Amino acid sequence: MTTAFYTHADCQRHEMGSWHPEAPDRLQAIDDQLIASRIHTLLDHREAPSAQESDLARVHSAAAIARIRDNCPDVTSEQRYFPLDGDTTLNAYTWRASLRAAGAALAATDAVIAGEISNAFCSIRPPGHHATPDEAMGFCMFNNVAIAAKHALETHGLKRVAVVDFDVHHGNGTEAAFSDDPRVLMVSFFQHPFYPYSGAEPAASNMVNIPVAAHSYGDVVRQVVSDQWLPALHLHQPEMIFISAGFDAHREDEMGQMGLVEADYAWITQQIMQVAKTYSGGRIVSCLEGGYHLSALGRSVVAHIKVLAELE
Repeated sequence: MTTAFYTHADCQRHEMGSWHPEAPDRLQAIDDQLIASRIHTLLDHREAPSAQESDLARVHSAAAIARIRDNCPDVTSEQRYFPLDGDTTLNAYTWRASLRAAGAALAATDAVIAGEISNAFCSIRPPGHHATPDEAMGFCMFNNVAIAAKHALETHGLKRVAVVDFDVHHGNGTEAAFSDDPRVLMVSFFQHPFYPYSGAEPAASNMVNIPVAAHSYGDVVRQVVSDQWLPALHLHQPEMIFISAGFDAHREDEMGQMGLVEADYAWITQQIMQVAKTYSGGRIVSCLEGGYHLSALGRSVVAHIKVLAELE
């Protein structure tokens, strides 16, 4: 049994301008660090298929899907970008990249549940956890983790799943998708106050979203995980865990103002692995969210994957 690594070249063709931090170079930085760390050849590399619109529709409204599908500029057009908001933009390849991103999460879910692989990391863009059922926002088009979790519940018949989100920003889209759904437990920490300025007030009993102050370091986050995440996860007993793996809480990442390092991401992953082994046979699908300092991103993903693949 192995850890699979899902990606696709289409995910690097989506871009939102040379100034934009959510850039294609992010995926190349991950590949470079996997090679440098000598674990690249130890993973099961798989090409992400395209999701179907019916897969997206488990989470997103028809209008939200159409807004992405119908507004990507033609590849031959002089108009290179179509703005959705001040920081979220479509180019000619966004629709294709978005289908590949969601498709990676879906294929990984199928493979893990089938027992083909132990777990998976999806190196994908656009990210997803800000995308609500009705709106793309915050660099995100469709909520890849939410789509995969719904697929596990509705296609594979799982009864309980968990979403773990350690991005520096609150996963407002995931919260909106699953608030008051007793089948889904969401646990997260996030810098607050900070974009998208949500999550600090309890939304529902199945949401354990913990705001932390700027300049918090690993000791604070580890306490949150130990005191608040783990009891909730053990109570929920998830049959599968989905990770919104954002690495922008790293101390070198200027997107946020937190102080995590690679060892913290490894420790968090170890705690998630223990829960998964206890209740779900180790079933985990992890999907890339944020992380914008290229070196820190690559190193942090390597630390995360080494734990998933039990290489440390």
